[in-house]
Amino acid sequence: MKAQVRYFASLREALGPAETVDLPDGATLGQLRDALLARGGRHAEVLARGRAVRCALNHVMADEAAPIPDGAEVAFFPPVTGG
Repeated sequence: MKAQVRYFASLREALGPAETVDLPDGATLGQLRDALLARGGRHAEVLARGRAVRCALNHVMADEAAPIPDGAEVAFFPPVTGG
């Protein structure tokens, strides 16, 4: 199955705006993040487990246990701070 992955803020600066990824059926957001980490390089740096990264699935905040349906849009972004 395929998913559109979008990056925002500092993640977008490091990885670009978006990419399409192939995933096994039933993959979760956590498994997608692990697959991106396994690429190494910039992906491993900005999506590292020690870094605070939020994710959304089809425009709804989700945790890493959420299953990804075919054709979904996944967004990764840093936590938002304000003042």
